[in-house]
Amino acid sequence: MSRAFLLVIDSVGIGGAPDADMFYNDGTPDTGANTLGHIAEACAAGQADDGRSGPLALPVLGAMGLGRALTLASGATAFTDDGPVTGAWGAATEISPGKDTPSGHWELAGVPVPWDWTYFPDEHPAFPPELIARVREIAGVGGTLANCHASGTEIIARYGEKHIETGWPICYTSADSVFQIAAHEGHFGLDRLLDLCERLAPGLHAMKVGRVIARPFVGEPGGFTRTGNRHDYAIAPPAPTLCDWAKTAGRSVQAIGKIGDIFSMQGIDEVRKGDDATLMGHLSDLIDAAPDGGLVFANFVEFDSLYGHRRDVAGYARHLEWFDAALGRLRPRLRDGDLLVVTADHGNDPTWTGTDHTRERVPVLCHGIGARALGLIGFVDVAALVADHLGIEVT
Repeated sequence: MSRAFLLVIDSVGIGGAPDADMFYNDGTPDTGANTLGHIAEACAAGQADDGRSGPLALPVLGAMGLGRALTLASGATAFTDDGPVTGAWGAATEISPGKDTPSGHWELAGVPVPWDWTYFPDEHPAFPPELIARVREIAGVGGTLANCHASGTEIIARYGEKHIETGWPICYTSADSVFQIAAHEGHFGLDRLLDLCERLAPGLHAMKVGRVIARPFVGEPGGFTRTGNRHDYAIAPPAPTLCDWAKTAGRSVQAIGKIGDIFSMQGIDEVRKGDDATLMGHLSDLIDAAPDGGLVFANFVEFDSLYGHRRDVAGYARHLEWFDAALGRLRPRLRDGDLLVVTADHGNDPTWTGTDHTRERVPVLCHGIGARALGLIGFVDVAALVADHLGIEVT
């Protein structure tokens, strides 16, 4: 039986979302945001030469139809590939009322979000007093720190020393529907942080807050760093997803990266985590080891977390070129009949105002089903395409 590999390159949008005017960054609508297009323009203009140089070079993704998908989605021609296209390509549009990680992934897996998420206001304090009281009660502390919108790296630099002195957890949020708690692994304790977030999650999920995120860090004042022990406690999808369809059909479902957290482990057999380089190694292993008829579902988050939110154009371009080269080494090892799909969950234009995601269409690039245009499709059509290839029922 054929296998399917669904790879989400987190935040690699291609502009053109028809409802972008309804989504904002620092009060500016996302109309005109274009993650890939603007990165390509910056590279061509010599404005993204930190650690790389010249035009954006993505020969593997280009041959899969990335440039054509960009033009289809937004009319942009900043990234083109003059060679033949050997894959099936299109551009997908989201209907869920959010430009966040769960919304994008659930809809790619066949389930649009049927509700409006709860977001915390960008003011101080950002959180209702009853929530902070619950944090203090569970943690057994006299207070909390921050209680505002913030960057994760900036907030531990600002409050890390006081956190060590007081033992108070650092609570913060972003433009996403999230409640995040940062705490020192040594001074506060990793298990204690995870227990705190796990016990808070049900109440926040009832409020339609999408994720409670444990953000552990280590180090001393002036040198704090976040660790790889992050854990997302995500609200469960409201209906069976592609992962569940595959499990119901008796197929294996292997998750790479954040997928297990995003889907609350529903329909998933095994999760492999790490930074993006480690995740690429896991994908390499599963190209050899994934069983016939199985689904491998991967998220590569560092496009978003390290470069999009931080508005690092050159870093984002470097990561795109790294991914393209790695994919070029892996793709020839796929078996006859395998399907490889490369897509994204939203945009995060590093040239845009603010630090939030941007509302964009995303590429859908397929290897293993011939060379053809898929056109403008929906996020849910990605799930249908994968299910059809695997011969599993949509339930």
